[in-house]
Amino acid sequence: MEQRESNFFAYLARMKYIARWGLMRNTASENIAEHSLQVAMLAHGLVTVHNVRFGGNLSAERAAVLALYHDAPETITGDLPTPVKYANPSIKEAYRAVEEKSCERLLSMLPEELRDSYCPLFFPQPEDEALRPFVKAADKLSAYFKCLEEACCGNAEFKVAEQTTRAACVKMEMPEVDYFLACFAGGFTKTLDEMNEKEG
Repeated sequence: MEQRESNFFAYLARMKYIARWGLMRNTASENIAEHSLQVAMLAHGLVTVHNVRFGGNLSAERAAVLALYHDAPETITGDLPTPVKYANPSIKEAYRAVEEKSCERLLSMLPEELRDSYCPLFFPQPEDEALRPFVKAADKLSAYFKCLEEACCGNAEFKVAEQTTRAACVKMEMPEVDYFLACFAGGFTKTLDEMNEKEG
């Protein structure tokens, strides 16, 4: 059987061209490929903390995969800045519809026999429902850590964002997030020499 050519992974490779924080002055640019990798690591970490420290029994590996794909539709939509995306309910709902269409388009690029396997990565499934809060929390933590890094570089542009993203993390009322803030956030305020000195 002849196999048709697919652009699916070529499209995903373009995540590295989609910049985040488009309305703000950055000391270091961040694209959605870099962001998605960090969110995947954080989601994996959050679920691991959930399992080890709080008696959970969820798949950290599955959370990581869901996180890897959480911004994939932005290869088509671009990264809409948060103040615009959530400006009012109408815009939020319209953007959600556009995102859904983008997911459908990405899935349509896959060979038909693979679509059922990838569909859960783009559209929420009941079996993954317990993991979604961890992916969302990881996304928010990633934003907060970016704000900390920018603030440590003296970039006042991120001062308010740092406060609001931390407040949003705390507001989630997830013990795993609180654990991360207490245990890992401080590292994002240190220089490499300071981190090496601490470890030594």
